[in-house]
Amino acid sequence: MDYAKIASQVIENVGGKDNIKSVQHCATRLRLQLKNNDLRDEDAVSDIEGVKGVFLTQSQFQIIFGSGLVNLVCDEVQKQLGGDVGPAADEEPEEEKGNIIQRLVKVLSDIFVPIIPAIVAGGLLMGINNILTSALIDGKSIIELYPQWKGLATAINTFSNAPFTFLPVLIGFSATKKFGGNPYLGAAMGMIMVHPDLLSAYSIGIADPPIWNIFGFHIEAIGYQGTVLPVLAVAFILATIEKKLHKVTPTWLDNLTTPLLSIMVTSFLTFIIVGPVLREAGNLLAAGITWLYNTLGFIGGGLFGLAYAPICLTGMHHSFIAIETQLIADAAHTGGSFIFTTASMNNVAQGAAVIAVLFLTKNEKMKSICSASGVSALLGITEPAMFGVTLKLKYPFYAAIIGSGVGSAYCAATKVLAQAMGAAGIPGIISMKPQDYPNFLIGLVLSMAVSALMTVIFWKKFNLGAEEQTNKKKETKTEEVQEVKAVTGPEDLYSPMKGEVLPIEKSNDAAFASKAMGDGVAINPEEGVIYAPADGKISLVFPTKHAIGITLNSGAELLIHAGIDTVKMDGEGFELYVNTGDEVKKGDKLLSFNMDLVKEKGYQTQTMFLVADAKGKELEVSPADKADNSTKIMTLK
Repeated sequence: MDYAKIASQVIENVGGKDNIKSVQHCATRLRLQLKNNDLRDEDAVSDIEGVKGVFLTQSQFQIIFGSGLVNLVCDEVQKQLGGDVGPAADEEPEEEKGNIIQRLVKVLSDIFVPIIPAIVAGGLLMGINNILTSALIDGKSIIELYPQWKGLATAINTFSNAPFTFLPVLIGFSATKKFGGNPYLGAAMGMIMVHPDLLSAYSIGIADPPIWNIFGFHIEAIGYQGTVLPVLAVAFILATIEKKLHKVTPTWLDNLTTPLLSIMVTSFLTFIIVGPVLREAGNLLAAGITWLYNTLGFIGGGLFGLAYAPICLTGMHHSFIAIETQLIADAAHTGGSFIFTTASMNNVAQGAAVIAVLFLTKNEKMKSICSASGVSALLGITEPAMFGVTLKLKYPFYAAIIGSGVGSAYCAATKVLAQAMGAAGIPGIISMKPQDYPNFLIGLVLSMAVSALMTVIFWKKFNLGAEEQTNKKKETKTEEVQEVKAVTGPEDLYSPMKGEVLPIEKSNDAAFASKAMGDGVAINPEEGVIYAPADGKISLVFPTKHAIGITLNSGAELLIHAGIDTVKMDGEGFELYVNTGDEVKKGDKLLSFNMDLVKEKGYQTQTMFLVADAKGKELEVSPADKADNSTKIMTLK
């Protein structure tokens, strides 16, 4: 595989070097921050060797390559960009975008994702310790049968507990960094919260805590081992205090007094108010979720299993990390985490659906994608499977969520709870209690079997297959060519909205003004409602709702782009009235947007109406001071 060629094609099809602000990657995806997302060609990128899927989220263009390959491609892209690429996306100032839930999920994700490897390492070591110490052989454990292994088990138990015992240190570092403070001060606060002079959080109710008598105030010296909410709040308070002090403290004194005051004030607030309140809140949250899950039984498990994959599409599953960490850290009271169990059922269901497609499809590229992404999903990484196969074909995705629901329902009925975090899939068995291995395996088998069977049923019923889609695409293109020949007369295009119509050269956006994306007009709108400028078919609807593509009967392709840089609003304030594939008539309402909100966010409402592909026809533009949907502003001849 030629990684240099792949990287070159990626750069070319996202608008070139000048359009790339930053490049980074995660386990499976190349993440590109583009200056103008409208310059990317998703179809061309999808056709690049090794690409398993593409999608735009939170204004970040992500290309799925899969584990291993993404590292090599990213390295080559960065090499070819040289010094032209800006800082990594996570080093850029955080933008306020999306609703409050989306922003909260993003914050939690940014805090917990970096520390997951440490938690996973501890979790898997805990799983190994369970194997050594649980009564698996005739009622006896391995260390009972082989005492020489006892020292190893003791050591591994110490290693496995460390990430959870000192969890506040990890979270303190990561959260304080996210909130804009000094991460090392955050780590120091985490250390204070688990100091050995404090009564361990695991000993509450067993021993009396030490008491600090400070000017008549009695403060209980209790640690925060295995807690989440208190540390998050403490990190936020610490970062806020530190930033305020940096602003008001003279430079010559800053390095001396700011760390001192930040730590001292935050520490007292922690042990007097914040810590005790949020410790109870965290305990109640974990207990409440566990109670709800246990109360609903297999029904609750099944519903959560059905919903897990759709939740993943929104990115909200990252918020589960905080809850899951709390459940596992307090396993003595909660029993463990049902979230990890459900995630495992979902992952293998997605993998099974993809493996089924592998055997059903005759399309070689689809087979190649399935073979890699299917195995990856079974082992715990589902993005390539979901975005590259199941979502693309739609019905295998439905099959997978059904399989996930069945497997999760069984695990809920048999109370299979994870004792540790790890790879959520087949390897997840090591994170379970040894006595739960059989039921966990049965759950996995049920998920995979139901998912694969439903995929086969849907495949036959709805005549799916990449080869059929490919043939359909070819037929569509043939039809378009024939229609181009059939429609020989002029085609009138009317203003899609009410307002002032200008030649595209006068657009406030340089990219549009250059006609790089097509010729047309710029409209200064009087109202934020867009109507169909002619009869045609909706060929494209951007996920961010700010742009719509229309294909005319002649095959000519139109693009309506509402506002400038409004892609960054991620759909907020925009409402769609059509979907891809819908037939529309001139005057049909296509979308609306809140012009006041666009301006409030700092963007422009000027809307572009372009002929992206005239199919060989000449375009005549007729600007107008005042226009509406009855005003002819362009003609294709």
